[in-house]
Amino acid sequence: MGSELFDIPGKVALVTGGTRGLGEVAAVAMAKAGAAVAVCGRSQPDLERVVRRITNMGGKAQGFFLDVLDRSKVNKTVADILDHFGQIDILVNNAGVNYRVPLLDFPEKEWDLIIDTNLKGYFLMAQAVVPGMLAHGYGKVINMSSVLGAVGLPMMAAYASSKGGVDQLTKVMALEWAKQGVRVNAIGPTYFETELVAQVRDDAERFNFINDRTPMGRWGHPSELEGIVIFLAAPASDFITGQTVYIDGGWTAW
Repeated sequence: MGSELFDIPGKVALVTGGTRGLGEVAAVAMAKAGAAVAVCGRSQPDLERVVRRITNMGGKAQGFFLDVLDRSKVNKTVADILDHFGQIDILVNNAGVNYRVPLLDFPEKEWDLIIDTNLKGYFLMAQAVVPGMLAHGYGKVINMSSVLGAVGLPMMAAYASSKGGVDQLTKVMALEWAKQGVRVNAIGPTYFETELVAQVRDDAERFNFINDRTPMGRWGHPSELEGIVIFLAAPASDFITGQTVYIDGGWTAW
Protein backbone atom coordinates (compact mmCIF):
# COMPACT_ATOMS: atom_id res chain seq x y z
CA MET A 1 0.00 0.00 0.00
CA GLY A 2 1.42 3.35 -1.03
CA SER A 3 4.51 1.86 -2.69
CA GLU A 4 3.57 3.61 -5.93
CA LEU A 5 4.71 6.82 -4.25
CA PHE A 6 8.29 5.57 -4.58
CA ASP A 7 8.05 3.63 -7.84
CA ILE A 8 8.95 5.05 -11.26
CA PRO A 9 8.19 2.31 -13.80
CA GLY A 10 7.88 3.57 -17.34
CA LYS A 11 10.17 6.51 -16.63
CA VAL A 12 13.58 7.08 -18.22
CA ALA A 13 16.41 8.47 -16.10
CA LEU A 14 19.59 10.02 -17.51
CA VAL A 15 22.52 9.94 -15.07
CA THR A 16 25.70 11.87 -15.87
CA GLY A 17 28.91 10.59 -14.32
CA GLY A 18 26.99 7.37 -13.86
CA THR A 19 29.90 4.96 -14.04
CA ARG A 20 31.61 5.56 -10.70
CA GLY A 21 31.00 6.65 -7.12
CA LEU A 22 27.71 8.26 -6.23
CA GLY A 23 26.71 8.49 -9.88
CA GLU A 24 26.76 4.72 -10.14
CA VAL A 25 24.75 4.55 -6.91
CA ALA A 26 22.17 6.92 -8.44
CA ALA A 27 21.96 4.92 -11.67
CA VAL A 28 21.40 1.65 -9.79
CA ALA A 29 18.84 3.32 -7.51
CA MET A 30 16.84 4.53 -10.52
CA ALA A 31 16.79 1.01 -11.89
CA LYS A 32 15.71 -0.47 -8.54
CA ALA A 33 12.74 1.91 -8.56
CA GLY A 34 11.72 0.70 -12.01
CA ALA A 35 13.14 3.32 -14.38
CA ALA A 36 15.09 2.59 -17.53
CA VAL A 37 18.49 4.20 -17.17
CA ALA A 38 20.70 6.03 -19.65
CA VAL A 39 24.08 5.60 -17.96
CA CYS A 40 26.42 8.36 -19.14
CA GLY A 41 30.17 8.62 -18.71
CA ARG A 42 33.53 8.77 -20.45
CA SER A 43 34.88 5.24 -19.88
CA GLN A 44 33.52 2.56 -22.19
CA PRO A 45 34.57 -0.33 -19.91
CA ASP A 46 32.85 1.33 -16.94
CA LEU A 47 29.74 2.07 -19.01
CA GLU A 48 29.55 -1.59 -19.95
CA ARG A 49 30.13 -2.68 -16.35
CA VAL A 50 27.37 -0.52 -14.87
CA VAL A 51 24.90 -1.43 -17.62
CA ARG A 52 25.69 -5.10 -17.02
CA ARG A 53 25.19 -4.62 -13.28
CA ILE A 54 21.75 -3.11 -13.86
CA THR A 55 20.62 -5.66 -16.42
CA ASN A 56 21.84 -8.54 -14.26
CA MET A 57 19.45 -7.38 -11.53
CA GLY A 58 16.58 -7.30 -14.03
CA GLY A 59 16.66 -3.61 -14.90
CA LYS A 60 16.85 -1.77 -18.20
CA ALA A 61 19.91 0.31 -19.08
CA GLN A 62 22.02 1.52 -21.95
CA GLY A 63 25.40 3.24 -21.84
CA PHE A 64 26.22 6.49 -23.63
CA PHE A 65 29.52 8.34 -23.95
CA LEU A 66 29.06 11.89 -22.69
CA ASP A 67 31.35 14.91 -22.40
CA VAL A 68 29.48 17.54 -20.37
CA LEU A 69 32.07 20.21 -21.28
CA ASP A 70 31.04 20.38 -24.94
CA ARG A 71 27.58 21.70 -25.92
CA SER A 72 27.53 19.98 -29.30
CA LYS A 73 28.50 16.62 -27.75
CA VAL A 74 25.91 17.06 -25.00
CA ASN A 75 23.20 17.74 -27.57
CA LYS A 76 24.30 14.76 -29.68
CA THR A 77 24.26 12.37 -26.72
CA VAL A 78 20.85 13.59 -25.54
CA ALA A 79 19.52 13.10 -29.08
CA ASP A 80 20.92 9.56 -29.09
CA ILE A 81 19.26 8.81 -25.75
CA LEU A 82 15.93 10.13 -27.03
CA ASP A 83 16.28 7.99 -30.16
CA HIS A 84 16.91 4.92 -27.99
CA PHE A 85 14.39 5.44 -25.17
CA GLY A 86 11.92 7.91 -26.68
CA GLN A 87 11.87 10.21 -23.64
CA ILE A 88 13.82 11.51 -20.66
CA ASP A 89 11.75 11.99 -17.50
CA ILE A 90 14.51 12.29 -14.88
CA LEU A 91 17.86 14.05 -15.18
CA VAL A 92 20.49 13.32 -12.54
CA ASN A 93 23.32 15.84 -12.93
CA ASN A 94 26.27 14.20 -11.22
CA ALA A 95 29.41 14.43 -13.39
CA GLY A 96 32.08 16.23 -11.39
CA VAL A 97 35.79 16.62 -10.66
CA ASN A 98 37.89 17.96 -7.81
CA TYR A 99 41.40 19.27 -7.16
CA ARG A 100 42.78 19.95 -3.69
CA VAL A 101 45.43 22.65 -3.21
CA PRO A 102 45.59 25.93 -1.24
CA LEU A 103 43.84 28.84 -2.94
CA LEU A 104 47.00 30.86 -3.63
CA ASP A 105 48.53 27.86 -5.38
CA PHE A 106 45.41 26.93 -7.34
CA PRO A 107 46.18 26.61 -11.08
CA GLU A 108 43.81 28.50 -13.34
CA LYS A 109 43.45 25.50 -15.64
CA GLU A 110 42.19 23.29 -12.82
CA TRP A 111 39.90 26.05 -11.55
CA ASP A 112 38.27 26.34 -14.97
CA LEU A 113 37.95 22.56 -15.34
CA ILE A 114 36.18 22.21 -11.99
CA ILE A 115 33.79 25.12 -12.51
CA ASP A 116 33.03 24.06 -16.08
CA THR A 117 32.45 20.41 -15.21
CA ASN A 118 30.64 20.78 -11.90
CA LEU A 119 28.50 23.83 -12.73
CA LYS A 120 28.46 24.65 -16.43
CA GLY A 121 27.97 20.98 -17.22
CA TYR A 122 24.71 20.99 -15.25
CA PHE A 123 23.61 24.10 -17.14
CA LEU A 124 24.35 22.53 -20.54
CA MET A 125 22.58 19.29 -19.61
CA ALA A 126 19.51 21.18 -18.44
CA GLN A 127 19.35 23.20 -21.65
CA ALA A 128 19.50 19.98 -23.68
CA VAL A 129 17.07 17.86 -21.63
CA VAL A 130 14.52 20.10 -19.91
CA PRO A 131 12.74 21.45 -23.04
CA GLY A 132 11.44 17.92 -23.63
CA MET A 133 10.21 17.74 -20.04
CA LEU A 134 8.44 21.08 -20.38
CA ALA A 135 6.79 19.92 -23.57
CA HIS A 136 5.34 16.93 -21.68
CA GLY A 137 4.47 18.95 -18.58
CA TYR A 138 6.48 16.70 -16.27
CA GLY A 139 10.05 16.07 -15.21
CA LYS A 140 12.48 15.72 -12.32
CA VAL A 141 15.95 17.26 -12.23
CA ILE A 142 18.27 16.13 -9.44
CA ASN A 143 21.51 18.07 -9.12
CA MET A 144 24.31 16.47 -7.11
CA SER A 145 25.70 19.14 -4.81
CA SER A 146 27.70 18.71 -1.60
CA VAL A 147 27.85 19.83 2.00
CA LEU A 148 30.61 22.09 0.64
CA GLY A 149 27.95 24.13 -1.08
CA ALA A 150 27.04 25.34 2.40
CA VAL A 151 30.26 25.04 4.43
CA GLY A 152 33.90 25.59 3.59
CA LEU A 153 37.04 23.50 3.90
CA PRO A 154 40.64 24.48 3.21
CA MET A 155 42.04 23.52 -0.22
CA MET A 156 38.54 23.15 -1.69
CA ALA A 157 38.07 26.62 -3.18
CA ALA A 158 36.96 25.65 -6.68
CA TYR A 159 34.93 22.62 -5.63
CA ALA A 160 33.09 24.49 -2.87
CA SER A 161 32.46 27.42 -5.21
CA SER A 162 31.05 25.11 -7.86
CA LYS A 163 28.73 23.39 -5.38
CA GLY A 164 27.52 26.68 -3.93
CA GLY A 165 26.72 27.59 -7.52
CA VAL A 166 24.84 24.32 -7.98
CA ASP A 167 22.63 25.14 -4.98
CA GLN A 168 21.75 28.53 -6.43
CA LEU A 169 21.28 27.14 -9.95
CA THR A 170 18.88 24.60 -8.47
CA LYS A 171 16.75 27.37 -6.98
CA VAL A 172 16.60 29.34 -10.21
CA MET A 173 15.72 26.26 -12.24
CA ALA A 174 12.99 25.39 -9.76
CA LEU A 175 11.47 28.86 -9.90
CA GLU A 176 11.48 29.05 -13.68
CA TRP A 177 9.87 25.64 -14.28
CA ALA A 178 7.64 25.11 -11.22
CA LYS A 179 4.37 25.93 -12.99
CA GLN A 180 5.27 23.77 -15.96
CA GLY A 181 5.54 20.50 -14.06
CA VAL A 182 9.31 20.21 -13.71
CA ARG A 183 10.65 19.85 -10.15
CA VAL A 184 14.31 20.59 -9.45
CA ASN A 185 16.14 19.66 -6.26
CA ALA A 186 19.72 19.05 -5.17
CA ILE A 187 21.35 16.45 -2.96
CA GLY A 188 24.18 17.56 -0.68
CA PRO A 189 26.21 14.53 0.41
CA THR A 190 29.07 14.50 2.86
CA TYR A 191 31.97 12.08 2.40
CA PHE A 192 30.83 8.65 1.23
CA GLU A 193 32.91 5.49 1.05
CA THR A 194 33.60 5.32 -2.69
CA GLU A 195 36.75 4.74 -4.70
CA LEU A 196 36.77 8.39 -5.76
CA VAL A 197 37.80 9.51 -2.26
CA ALA A 198 40.17 6.65 -1.49
CA GLN A 199 43.05 9.12 -1.24
CA VAL A 200 41.24 11.03 1.50
CA ARG A 201 40.37 7.83 3.36
CA ASP A 202 44.00 6.77 3.23
CA ASP A 203 45.11 10.03 4.87
CA ALA A 204 44.70 9.28 8.59
CA GLU A 205 44.56 12.94 9.62
CA ARG A 206 41.86 13.86 7.12
CA PHE A 207 39.96 10.62 7.72
CA ASN A 208 39.84 11.26 11.46
CA PHE A 209 38.90 14.92 10.94
CA ILE A 210 35.87 13.92 8.88
CA ASN A 211 34.79 11.34 11.45
CA ASP A 212 35.20 13.85 14.28
CA ARG A 213 33.40 16.60 12.35
CA THR A 214 30.42 14.37 11.54
CA PRO A 215 27.95 14.05 14.45
CA MET A 216 27.24 10.44 13.51
CA GLY A 217 30.98 9.79 13.70
CA ARG A 218 31.45 8.04 10.37
CA TRP A 219 31.37 8.33 6.59
CA GLY A 220 28.27 7.57 4.56
CA HIS A 221 27.75 4.16 2.98
CA PRO A 222 26.87 4.36 -0.75
CA SER A 223 23.61 2.47 -0.25
CA GLU A 224 22.48 5.25 2.12
CA LEU A 225 22.20 7.61 -0.84
CA GLU A 226 19.74 5.44 -2.74
CA GLY A 227 16.66 6.45 -0.73
CA ILE A 228 16.93 10.18 -1.33
CA VAL A 229 17.63 9.70 -5.04
CA ILE A 230 14.54 7.53 -5.42
CA PHE A 231 12.45 9.90 -3.29
CA LEU A 232 13.33 12.96 -5.36
CA ALA A 233 12.69 11.09 -8.62
CA ALA A 234 9.38 9.57 -7.51
CA PRO A 235 5.83 10.93 -7.07
CA ALA A 236 6.39 11.11 -3.30
CA SER A 237 8.32 14.37 -3.80
CA ASP A 238 5.99 16.02 -6.31
CA PHE A 239 5.38 19.07 -4.08
CA ILE A 240 9.07 19.63 -3.35
CA THR A 241 11.18 21.88 -5.54
CA GLY A 242 14.11 24.25 -5.16
CA GLN A 243 15.59 22.43 -2.15
CA THR A 244 19.02 21.07 -1.29
CA VAL A 245 18.69 17.97 0.88
CA TYR A 246 21.80 17.21 2.91
CA ILE A 247 22.77 13.56 3.37
CA ASP A 248 25.58 14.24 5.79
CA GLY A 249 25.29 12.42 9.11
CA GLY A 250 24.49 15.78 10.73
CA TRP A 251 27.49 17.71 9.33
CA THR A 252 25.48 20.84 8.44
CA ALA A 253 23.58 20.81 11.74
CA TRP A 254 26.54 22.37 13.59
